[in-house]
Amino acid sequence: MINLVIMAKCLSSICAVSHVVKENNFLQGIISIPARKALEKKNIDSLEKLSDYSEEQIMQLKDFDKNAMLKLKNHMKQNYVSFKIK
Repeated sequence: MINLVIMAKCLSSICAVSHVVKENNFLQGIISIPARKALEKKNIDSLEKLSDYSEEQIMQLKDFDKNAMLKLKNHMKQNYVSFKIK
């Protein structure tokens, strides 16, 4: 019985370590997951990197729509960041 308890404790720590997921929190809760993943594919993981792109370039990304753009622009405005001007 004691061996089962010890084994269970060991297994739970192995599961906890092996299932750690690295998650990028950039824009979490601001725009949808598909829109965030579209930015991730372009390695855009900060507002600074986002400011290197124009609004039109971001709108061309797959899964990026007008709603996501509106939310993103509001967030950027609150953080005093803007898109690159053509």
